[in-house]
Amino acid sequence: MILVCPRWTPDDLVDMLRSGAGARVAFVPAHTGAPRLAETLTALANAHGGVVLLGVTANGQTTGLQNADAARALVETAGLLSSPPLILPLPQFVEQAGKQLCLVEVPPGLPHVFSLDGRYLTRTHALNRLLSPSELSSLLLERGEAGFESRPVPDAALDDLDPNAIHTYLDALGAPAGGAWTKVLLARGCLTQTPAGLTPTYAGMLLFGRQPQRFLHNAEIILVRYPGPVMQDEFLRHDAAGTLPDQIRQAEAFVAANMRRGMKIRGFTREETAEYPISVVREAIVNAVAHRDYAIRGEGIRVLMFSDHLEVYSPGRLPGHVTLDNLIHERFSRNEAIVQALSDLGFVERLGYGIDRMVAAMAEAELPPPVFEETVAGFRVTLRGRGDDLVSHEPGQRWGNRRLTPRQEAALAYLVERGSITNREFRELAPDVSDETIRRDLADLVDQGLIMRIGDRRATYYILK
Repeated sequence: MILVCPRWTPDDLVDMLRSGAGARVAFVPAHTGAPRLAETLTALANAHGGVVLLGVTANGQTTGLQNADAARALVETAGLLSSPPLILPLPQFVEQAGKQLCLVEVPPGLPHVFSLDGRYLTRTHALNRLLSPSELSSLLLERGEAGFESRPVPDAALDDLDPNAIHTYLDALGAPAGGAWTKVLLARGCLTQTPAGLTPTYAGMLLFGRQPQRFLHNAEIILVRYPGPVMQDEFLRHDAAGTLPDQIRQAEAFVAANMRRGMKIRGFTREETAEYPISVVREAIVNAVAHRDYAIRGEGIRVLMFSDHLEVYSPGRLPGHVTLDNLIHERFSRNEAIVQALSDLGFVERLGYGIDRMVAAMAEAELPPPVFEETVAGFRVTLRGRGDDLVSHEPGQRWGNRRLTPRQEAALAYLVERGSITNREFRELAPDVSDETIRRDLADLVDQGLIMRIGDRRATYYILK
């Protein structure tokens, strides 16, 4: 039996073994040391990415692994030998003919040029070789803009990271309980070693910080709903702050709560529908968060909803060799640590950024394709909604026939209008009940899956889920 990760089918693995090592497939024996494995990993990273099968000899003989934990530690150690350290998807363990193998993916489009003991390697056919001076010069020019996320955050310390956010991440990774969380975050590019000791990087602060906006003021998503087709004085606004995962959840909830819902006319029948496929909105938001240029100060991501279209704007033009012409097929990660962490948490596929899925989903919904544009200093995605095809033009109240108290109905109506609600604001809606009743009403709405709690203690507020 062959067990594989979702990206690779059993036939893919068989084909790799049958076809032999090549420019994007490397066989590495189980007894290989970390420096030798690091050579292959950095060579693939400086080329076009690929796959390493650990537990296979150079001639394709499957010998297998003795210990999965030792193999996992070997891959982690090898990644850290590179400069800068390689941030890789978690290794996948597979079985073939009763032998256990380790499959290590090196994603394409990594933003750095990687060295090993001062050597810059690449991979041609089935061989690792040194880059020529002209090749190295070209690669440095192509990948030279990356690196902000890996910088240490001035004046930040480990205490500025949220243990709960880190614990959630370690659970997603399947990290052993009681393990050294600093070692995991160091390997994932979220910590770096400085003369003062381990320090959060900008990636680490954005992903796990207690108050990321204290260090990056504009690292937030501005969410606005206008009633008409253009900007005007009347609007509903919510600023999504906190960690990047929290921002994504808030942004998706805001759009879902403020989309028009109704009926789409199809022939002589009516179908329940929404303005935009929520999967497309989610992809646009996640891509904006994952790939924005966080070195640009003074503006954040903007999600603007109008009566006939939706715009998602991200600071920073397309990175590396990616252009509007090759956007669907080419890959380049400006923020490899952020992209990998969001992938680990289930927000984004590490090797595919979802542009092709957005185009396909809009076509399936019989809507115009997304419009991708570069601006002077950023990147914008525009989605065209159903417009007059919707019979109902009012935002849908999604709680239907739930058994709710009048107070809870008032709170949900407030959320539709304002986008969020705090305990204090709820008390103002129902001044004649106790704080404990307010708490129970909100907890019940959370349990019913109608609202989501954001933050903790005095910073807690609630949004529609």
